Amino acid sequence: MKIRIASRKSALAMWQSEHIKKRLEAAGHECEIIKMSTKGDVILDTPLAKIGGKGLFTKELENALLEGRADIAVHSLKDVPTRFEAGLELACVCSRENTNDCLLSMNYTSLEGLRLGARVGTTSLRRRMQILARRPDLKVISLRGNVNSRISKLQNGVFDAIILARAGITRLGLEKLVNHISPLGTVPAMGQGALGIEIASQNSAVKEAIAFLNDEKSVIETSIERAFVDTLNGGCQAPIGISAVLSGDKVRVKAILGLVDGSEILSAEREFCAKLGSEAGVILAREFIARGAKELLERSEQMSNAMEF
Repeated sequence: MKIRIASRKSALAMWQSEHIKKRLEAAGHECEIIKMSTKGDVILDTPLAKIGGKGLFTKELENALLEGRADIAVHSLKDVPTRFEAGLELACVCSRENTNDCLLSMNYTSLEGLRLGARVGTTSLRRRMQILARRPDLKVISLRGNVNSRISKLQNGVFDAIILARAGITRLGLEKLVNHISPLGTVPAMGQGALGIEIASQNSAVKEAIAFLNDEKSVIETSIERAFVDTLNGGCQAPIGISAVLSGDKVRVKAILGLVDGSEILSAEREFCAKLGSEAGVILAREFIARGAKELLERSEQMSNAMEF
């Protein structure tokens, strides 16, 4: 079967699509990658939270699926909204990479070691919230663009440190470009480290052909994380961290959310029976709602809209 893969043009997106292409070709399929630009790739002078949040990196790829120009779309699952447009579905969640956020720096070995008032680059409100809760003195600045341009700004001293996902660092071999990489210990985004494959719901033949890419452990973990965010009605850009880790018949879930300046935070860590599946995320989200999570997220959105990044 020939399978057309819709992909963003960025280095990381292309790595991900090439990775899936190789796996599909090893299974006997012919593959073609169709490169596209998304709204999130084109608008680089505005923080993500201010240009729409949901679907910033997926909409154009989804249109290609609906119009029959592509058969599958490969996404970083953390960028995929929890609800799909009619006619689309998440067909596979592939085996997960490391879910950590990491601090990259030319001169500093840890967040705690950064100089007073250091300039830290990140696009994520979730990361901003968590690092400011630990280091309110830091100057956190929006950092957009491809990975190479972000690294270049770090190397040229525009930033004292930047924050990237460990999965992307590993996939692109960025270790050689910076002097220090250290795990942050922050709670990651839903689906972080996993690749999600989206298809048109009617394309049952393709769904069957790619089913072998599904990883059961990753499906369980990410379904819990996505259910948590969905129940809170929090978009991909909301300051929400959620991590589910499956071990045997138990799953450990850690969650955090709050104001983008880190001044007010709700967090919890719970263990659930794995058989609950996504319901575990719903249960934890309802606990957060009872503690005022929705009101806190509304205040956080108002704060981020008023902020200069």
